[in-house]
Amino acid sequence: MKILVDAYGGDNAPLEIIKGAVQYVQEGGTAEVCLVGLESEIRKIMDENGYSYKNIEIKNATEVVTCHESPTEAIRKKPDSSLCVGFAALRSGEYDAMLSAGSTGAVLTGAVLKVGRIKGVNRPALCSLLPTVKEGKEVIYLDCGANADTKPINMVQFALMADIYAKKVKGIKEPKIALLSNGAEDEKGNELILKVHPVLRNLEGINFVGNIEGRDILSGDYDIVVTEGFAGNAALKAIEGTAKAVLTIMKDNIKKSFLSIIGAMFMKKTFKNMKKTLDYNTRGGAIFLGANGVMVKAHGSSKAQTIVAGIKLCEEACKANIKEEIAERLAKDDVKSLIFD
Repeated sequence: MKILVDAYGGDNAPLEIIKGAVQYVQEGGTAEVCLVGLESEIRKIMDENGYSYKNIEIKNATEVVTCHESPTEAIRKKPDSSLCVGFAALRSGEYDAMLSAGSTGAVLTGAVLKVGRIKGVNRPALCSLLPTVKEGKEVIYLDCGANADTKPINMVQFALMADIYAKKVKGIKEPKIALLSNGAEDEKGNELILKVHPVLRNLEGINFVGNIEGRDILSGDYDIVVTEGFAGNAALKAIEGTAKAVLTIMKDNIKKSFLSIIGAMFMKKTFKNMKKTLDYNTRGGAIFLGANGVMVKAHGSSKAQTIVAGIKLCEEACKANIKEEIAERLAKDDVKSLIFD
């Protein structure tokens, strides 16, 4: 298995990206990692840090796409960027997956324009794994920002793709699929939700359990939560902001009282476990379901640990052959016959 890693994507590139790739190999990772970027600089960092080249390949790229550029313009005007060189290599079929912590817009735009979509997929979706209140359980959440304007057929396909991901990669036999709405009742929702709900309810082969509210996303009672990209991204950012605010408020209030400080000392392990549960670094990133190749988008501030997890996420998806599974599912008559206004 060969996995491409954008060495110049993210706030901590290229050092932390290179470090993560090497760490993945050192920890027993079996895939071959190809670092894409300025070869001379990558080799210099490798040599200065005494990193081994075992299972590490380097593919030269002379340009870098930044988060301050227009995604479409950057992809068009920088064909020799680490992203575009990586996209071309993935599309060629020589490599199995690609990981980048670079500009989200550029990664998504390039994946569609340069790599393409799986046959039958109208629009790919960005799929995140979020922690829940149930220890050790995650929820598959999509679309979390790839599509600002979503049609009913897109959301139905999101549900089907996530169902395959849950079964094949996460090993969940009958994943519970919920639809994010403004109420749990079947009749709740905007025009989009009201069109999607009955289709998911009657679609064979999936375990659709109905609507849920935003407060239920992290309950642990559901395996998949489906939404459209605009609301999905807004809700995700709200969740991240709330978690950060709660931790900050808790920390500030502990400092105000001597007894609270003493109590916090006894709860040090609890706080550490809580922080670990909420840490995005342990999840590697969000997988771009529906692209014609395994694509994982890591957080922009990713460090080595996140890159290791991201490569492993790529590896899992490749082993499960989800691209072929998605194409096969969407080719079935019950999906092909779906007609929306």
